Amino acid sequence: METGYRCMVAGILVLCSTLAALAAPCAKIDAPPLSERWFGVFVNSERVGFYRQRIEAAGDGYRIEGNGTVQINVMNAPKKASMRETYLVTKSLALRSFEVEQTVNDSITHVTGMVSGNSIHLKSESHGKTSEKVLAITGDVYPPPALNLYPLMRMVSAGTSYTIQAFDPEELRVKEVLITVMGEDTTSDGLPALKLRNNLYPYVTNDIWVDSRGNTLEESVREGLVTTKAERPATLGSVVSDRALARKDLIYDFSMVRIQPPIKEPKKVTGLAVEITGWNEALSVLQGGGQQVEIAGQGRVIFKTGSLALKTSALKADKPTAEHLKPADKIESDAPEIRAQAALLSAGVKNTEELVTSLASWTASWLHDTIDDGGSAVESFKSRNGNCQTHARLYTAVARAAGIATRFISGLVHVEGKGFLYHSWAESFVGDRWVAVDPTYNQFPADPTHLKLLEGHLPEDMAPILAIIGRIKMTLLDADY
Repeated sequence: METGYRCMVAGILVLCSTLAALAAPCAKIDAPPLSERWFGVFVNSERVGFYRQRIEAAGDGYRIEGNGTVQINVMNAPKKASMRETYLVTKSLALRSFEVEQTVNDSITHVTGMVSGNSIHLKSESHGKTSEKVLAITGDVYPPPALNLYPLMRMVSAGTSYTIQAFDPEELRVKEVLITVMGEDTTSDGLPALKLRNNLYPYVTNDIWVDSRGNTLEESVREGLVTTKAERPATLGSVVSDRALARKDLIYDFSMVRIQPPIKEPKKVTGLAVEITGWNEALSVLQGGGQQVEIAGQGRVIFKTGSLALKTSALKADKPTAEHLKPADKIESDAPEIRAQAALLSAGVKNTEELVTSLASWTASWLHDTIDDGGSAVESFKSRNGNCQTHARLYTAVARAAGIATRFISGLVHVEGKGFLYHSWAESFVGDRWVAVDPTYNQFPADPTHLKLLEGHLPEDMAPILAIIGRIKMTLLDADY
């Protein structure tokens, strides 16, 4: 699940940038504070990073600068993200121009932009390539660091809400964000504060506490799973200099889903029935591809896969669309090298099943399994390196190039002796149904421990995983052998 976690790691820093504003509870302020502040970043109460922000006057507005680093372990793989950002805003904090550089595991993305009339003109540079984009806007747009200041520079009273347009530097789009003044409260350390809340990111709640002196004290995402707290520079000194911010596998620890009772001889399983509790009922459930899902209510869903799914349902398949055969971002099925490889693997095959088997086997052997994402299908074809998402991306590209409707899937898969971990694979339309294909493990069809949660390879497709990761529990109801 590299793409989803890439957004999670870098997204933590975007959330941090909203924290560094100062505020005055229950009193309107006329200008943002002109100062420098430091913050510690924590995941599950474990320190994983820092963020520094400086606000200064600039002409007839302000310059907001920030930089920070977060390092966590994702699926037993270290993930490091750093961000440097500069925003020029008006006296009312509306965005004028910006420059943001994000680095995730040495992969650098540099984005600049300027507001002009009813548009934001963007220029993005990554992997030696430059692209430009224009975002249409209506009215003022605000950068993440302005979100906490916005209500305080207008009217601060419990229950007051504001809906504004905010620019998201991670997804390079403008979002509608609701900011609400919740009222007087206390921080996790028991300090009196004014509480704010916004919905900058879907499926999670972003809470902020500011004190009577006008300092932001704390920000919390997912009920304290990710927190950012104001700290003295001296406190963060050793953390900043060390940069080895995570000394144990943080994400691995809380993302693994252990099942009770354990599955006996999982390699021999032909069908599973499991109950998941702690499910976010706002999420969609996906059928087909060898599974049936029943919503049981009160945060409970029941997954049936393999032979147990077939016993309870005919599993009528949704039909492929044109999108399942087209090239897509990072899935370049029309690239010459991908088309040539698909033609080579298609030569002499007798049917679709044989071709899917050949494509999955080739992908598994072509790519060396690594902890880092190998990038797009073309990039990984050339480098021959990549993780599960890379495998799924390359397989999807060659399958589409071979004329097989295929879609990118993510969810949970059982790892013997451990539990269920987040993973990506694919589904191809074979005969009259979608069949799960795992090109990482060279499985066609993929074994019944694959539980499909999400479809799609884009960051926004992965975002819903934040609503359940570290929260769900799993019970084994039945197993076929």
